[in-house]
Amino acid sequence: MSKIVEVDSVLEGRRLDEALTSLEIAPSRSKVQSLIDDGKVLVNGKQEKARKILHLGDSISYEEYEVKPLDLEKEDIPLNVVYEDEDILIIDKPAGLVVHPGNGHQSGTLVNALLFRGGNLADGGENYRPGLVHRIDKDTSGLLAVAKNDLAFASLSAQLKDHSMHREYRALVVGRIAEDDAKIDAPIGRDFRCPTKFAVVSEGGKEAITYFHVEKRYSNYTLISCRLLTGRTHQIRVHMDYVGHPVEGDPLYGSGNHLLFSKGQLLHAYALTFKHPRTGKEVTFTSPLPQYFLDVLASIK
Repeated sequence: MSKIVEVDSVLEGRRLDEALTSLEIAPSRSKVQSLIDDGKVLVNGKQEKARKILHLGDSISYEEYEVKPLDLEKEDIPLNVVYEDEDILIIDKPAGLVVHPGNGHQSGTLVNALLFRGGNLADGGENYRPGLVHRIDKDTSGLLAVAKNDLAFASLSAQLKDHSMHREYRALVVGRIAEDDAKIDAPIGRDFRCPTKFAVVSEGGKEAITYFHVEKRYSNYTLISCRLLTGRTHQIRVHMDYVGHPVEGDPLYGSGNHLLFSKGQLLHAYALTFKHPRTGKEVTFTSPLPQYFLDVLASIK
């Protein structure tokens, strides 16, 4: 099924592949380029190259990207289950574990572990991440909610969309933050200088709001707690780098901030609050900081 989009002032002047990536018509830029190369994208009725520069009023038609069925393996990977009932499963994910299969990760993920564990999982319309309502980055640790049926998936997805699901994180960031509390309201979009990164952008970005509170100040570091109002990819990492306080150990954002930790960002999803999909009662789950995080904090006291 083909869809049509007209180039506006936000898309004007961009490459065709960049514009379509920003519209998220496919899971990645490489898949967008594949659609273009396969002749499934037309500009004003003509097939164009990925590098085609767009002009105001151009008409882009494209075929919807189809996710091919995956033959996902069941893998015996230990999981820390914080809570489980007939509707939901709360997992405390360790740093280093990829959440679902994707480019370069067809196995060894949380999804592979869930399949091995057995039991019901909502499909959510995407066969490569059954039951997953939200995700956290590979090197971020902490809590994830998994839906076991359609009722739970619909309820949790709606709460995520209307921001009534509260996700709270702790992070060690570089530098001393003067404010006790602050709000970062800055739209996030893909960083076209580096397709694996995201950035605060002036045009074409999605609303992104992060609240943070200072929990402890060190000589050149600050331990903060963050609450996400929105859930953009890499949101906390992008926002804290944007305000000049990148997350310690982050391999992608900041400028080599690995003085204390070199195995990934010190970012932990420590609290998750939502209304139970069946009872409607508000529930909160918490997770302590992992030992390696505590060890780093102890080293700078």
